Amino acid sequence: MITSKDNPHLKAIRRLRDKRHREREGLVVAEGEDLVDAARDAGFEPELLLVAGQDVEPQLLDAVSELGSGTRVIGVFRQRWSSPGGRLSVYLHGVRDPGNVGTIVRAAHGLADGPVVLGPDCADPWSPKAVRASMGSVFARPPARADFDEVLAFPGATTLAMVPRDAPALADVEAEPPVVVCLGSERTGLPADVIERCSRRASILLNPSGAESLNVAMAATVALYELNRMAGHA
Repeated sequence: MITSKDNPHLKAIRRLRDKRHREREGLVVAEGEDLVDAARDAGFEPELLLVAGQDVEPQLLDAVSELGSGTRVIGVFRQRWSSPGGRLSVYLHGVRDPGNVGTIVRAAHGLADGPVVLGPDCADPWSPKAVRASMGSVFARPPARADFDEVLAFPGATTLAMVPRDAPALADVEAEPPVVVCLGSERTGLPADVIERCSRRASILLNPSGAESLNVAMAATVALYELNRMAGHA
């Protein structure tokens, strides 16, 4: 039973809050039974597993938790990365909010057969906030990493730039698989050079009397659902 806050295992968990340390070690922290179970169900074996009241005093585990209510279990797992591919996948460019990245990973897990491909300046999908937002999908469908030139090299891929305006409605766009849905940050969107090199452009039609735009994670989810519907899968 761990009874000291200076225990090496607790120190290791605290260090993994730092992105640079996570990248250097190639590790990810999963907090709570649901995320730990999701990792193990996906074939991840814990490098470290601490259960409150069994391996460590509960208050000490709460002290290293990033959950406001504390946690009953924390697992440390080895990160995994996928290769880009699939009939439907997502490419993100400059999406820096980890909550959005994690939510898009979850949406792609439910609505696509390919991974989320992270381009330049994207948030760490293995950060605690992204892992929680993915609800464990980051383990079941690990993300990929590639720049846009690599995406353009996918054999036969239709790259579909999602833009806020001045483009056909998504339902009116012909996109033969494999399709890569391309999205940028909420503030600036996709860079102009990325849009110019995409095969197609599309917009999500919004209610004229409603909000002017959608959160990027919502836009990704709507686009994936619509493409599934057009393909007869929804």
